[in-house]
Amino acid sequence: MLRVQIHNSIREIGLPAWTGIADPGFPFCDYHFLAALETSDCVGRRTGWFPQFICAWDGAELAGALVAYLRTNSYGEYIFDFAWADAFQRSGLAYYPKVTSAIPFTPATGPKLLVRPGYDEAEVGALLLEASAAAAAQSKSGSEHALFIPEAHRELYLQAGFFLRDSYQFHWRNDGYASFADFTARLKSKRRKEIMRERAQVANAPVTIKRLTGPAITREHAKQFYEFYLSTIDKRSSFDYLTPDFFETAFADMSDKILLVVAEDLSGKPVAGALYYFGDKVLFGRNWGCLEEFKSLHFELCYYQGIEFAIEKGFERFEAGAQGEHKFQRGFLPALTYSAHKVEHPGLRQAICDHVVFEAKEIRRIFAAYLEHSPFKASGDQLRSPDA
Repeated sequence: MLRVQIHNSIREIGLPAWTGIADPGFPFCDYHFLAALETSDCVGRRTGWFPQFICAWDGAELAGALVAYLRTNSYGEYIFDFAWADAFQRSGLAYYPKVTSAIPFTPATGPKLLVRPGYDEAEVGALLLEASAAAAAQSKSGSEHALFIPEAHRELYLQAGFFLRDSYQFHWRNDGYASFADFTARLKSKRRKEIMRERAQVANAPVTIKRLTGPAITREHAKQFYEFYLSTIDKRSSFDYLTPDFFETAFADMSDKILLVVAEDLSGKPVAGALYYFGDKVLFGRNWGCLEEFKSLHFELCYYQGIEFAIEKGFERFEAGAQGEHKFQRGFLPALTYSAHKVEHPGLRQAICDHVVFEAKEIRRIFAAYLEHSPFKASGDQLRSPDA
C-alpha cells in the first residue's frame, strides 16, 4: 500500500529520496532547480507560488510525486487563463486559490507527474491525481491545472477527469545534422542567406562569444547574468520573479546541466548573455539580457549558438521558450504543447471547454498556413500536421 503525503517544500522530501524519480531529460524537475526556487524567495508569498508536492511513499522509498503549487494568481505560467478568472469573478465566484502542476516561470514541456521506474505509471499517476483533487477540495480550489505536460501523459489526465488544451511554441528539431552548415543547407536560399548575414554581423562586431558549462561557470557569472536578466525585465516592464540568490544557487548546484553563452567586449567585459538548461536529449533556452546593443546579437546568443550546441551534443530538440514567431524563419517549427485542466463549476466548465475547442481549431488553421511557408526545402525537415 502506498502512502500519500503532501509536502510544502521539496526539502522535506530530501535529495536522496528524490534521486532517481526525476526524468534525466527534464532539468527543471531536478531537485537542485526546485530547491533553488524555494531557498531564493522565487516561490512563496512574493510571487504567489506555494509549493505543494504530492508524494506517494512506499515505506521510505518515494514511488511517485506530482510537482504542484497552490496559486493565488496566474502570473508566470505562460498558459493564460486570465479570461477564465474574469469569468469566475463576473459570476460571483472565486477562481483563486487554484492547484497548478507546473514549473514556476518555465514554459517548457516535460513530466511533472513523476513515477519511479519499477512502479506502474498508470496506477501511481492515478493515485497522485486523486490526491491532487482531494487537496484542491480541501483548499477550496475550484480548479486544477497541469501545464506543458508530455504528449504521453495526456491519457492519464483524461482518465482523471481533466480536459486538454492545445497551445503551441516554436521548436528546433535535429534532423541528424552533422554541423550548423548542414542545417542551413536544408533551408531555402533566402532563409539561409538571412541567417548567414546575421551571423556575419555578430562576427564583425567588437565582441567575442564564449560558451560555458560545468566548472567553467562561476559565482561571478551568476552575478553578471542577474544584471542581464534585469535588463530584459526593465525593457519589458516585467516582474523580476528570479532573484540574485536563485542564479547563484542554480549555477553552483547544477552547472553540469547549464549552458551559459556570454558576449564580451574587446576589454573582456561581459555585455550580454543567454542561459540554457539541458537534459540528455533536449536543450531549453530560458533567459537572456544585454547591457549593450549589437545588431543580431540576440539571434546569435539565443538561437544560433543553441543550435550549434544541440548539434554537437546530438540533442533531439531545442526549445527556445515561449512565443516568438520570428523563430520560424530561422528554422524553428511550430509544435503543439499541451495542458490539462479541471474546472468544478459545471456551467463555467462547459463554456471554457467550448472555447478550448475553438482554440484548437484556430491552431490547426494557423498550422495549415505555416505548412505553406516552410523555411526548409522540399527535401528538408518539414512541418507536420498537429494531428499527424
